[in-house]
Amino acid sequence: MASLRRSSFLVVGAGFTGAVAARLLAEATDGNILVIDRRGHIGGNAYDAPNAAGVTVHRYGPHIFHTNSDKVFAFLSRFTGWQPYEHRVEAEISNRLVPLPFGIPAIEALFPGDEAAALIAALTARYGAEARVPILKLRQEGDPLLSRLADFIYANVFDGYSRKQWGMPTEKLSPGVTARVPVIVSRDTRYFTDKHQAMPVAGYTALFEAMLDHPRIRVQLSTDLASLDAETRARRTIYTGPLDAWFGHDEGALPYRSLRFEEETRAAFGVQPCGTVNFPNDHAYTRTTEMGWLTGETAGATTLVTEYPQAYAPGENEPFYPVPSDEADVLADRYRARAEALAERVWFAGRLADYRYYNMDQAAARAMALVEKEILPSI
Repeated sequence: MASLRRSSFLVVGAGFTGAVAARLLAEATDGNILVIDRRGHIGGNAYDAPNAAGVTVHRYGPHIFHTNSDKVFAFLSRFTGWQPYEHRVEAEISNRLVPLPFGIPAIEALFPGDEAAALIAALTARYGAEARVPILKLRQEGDPLLSRLADFIYANVFDGYSRKQWGMPTEKLSPGVTARVPVIVSRDTRYFTDKHQAMPVAGYTALFEAMLDHPRIRVQLSTDLASLDAETRARRTIYTGPLDAWFGHDEGALPYRSLRFEEETRAAFGVQPCGTVNFPNDHAYTRTTEMGWLTGETAGATTLVTEYPQAYAPGENEPFYPVPSDEADVLADRYRARAEALAERVWFAGRLADYRYYNMDQAAARAMALVEKEILPSI
């Protein structure tokens, strides 16, 4: 650990990036850290809480923790115990449910026996067993058999879901989006294959409460940055809010996508065969998650949360996802250049402030690298 240094910090945002950074600063300096969040809770979009039926619900959609980073997992393990959980997803395709990522079981469910066998053999011969092939790469294949499979998956798994999720034609999305939709040459039906896959025993909110429980950290909720006095705003600041908002959107507004959630509670657990069911094509919603699969609460009532993607409207809903398009990235680069010029006084980090998609472990890793490699050496 670095030797203690005197410096007071303002951390804007109490999600993974902000909370991890605050804890590390509290342990490595002897200054005070004020963490603010404009919402009335800690945890950012990972916030969870019981609903009226007593069922723990991820209030901003399902958050499944997975990471290959021993460092991130060890750090977070200081603040929570874990219960093993391997997430599984099925998609409604051709009026049946098939496992995702799209692999051998899905091929066998959706294609006639002889054709399925030929497709599996062709995939295995071309890529090898256990390979994970991005759909874009598969679509570039010259083999007519593999090309047909790629077109089927693109149309029935990727295209419709992406249009709903992002509110724009799929061809306008950055190519990197397709890397998140692999075809797997395997019977492994786990959605993630990371080394560490688990859920916090007492939930995410309890994890954040423990992480922010430090004598040098003060948390102030329902607080906008603009409401702070000049002296507080003059502190060295870690900012995790929307990148363009810091600059008053003066280069133009960056596009974000949001979500609307519908919650339905039923009498008993087991409505779905797995944690999440995706609906790529025929519905306005994209997926439904039965929370008990994630939390381990399988006795008594069960709650399903259905997600409806929508445009982000400031003041009306939350910005969940930076839109992955070349046009948006060009605008984001202009803001990023201005953000870099503020380094050593203001540091921008996190999904919204970096305008990059991060999983939870990546957000934590971003905060750890920021504090260890940029902030502490500068004070």
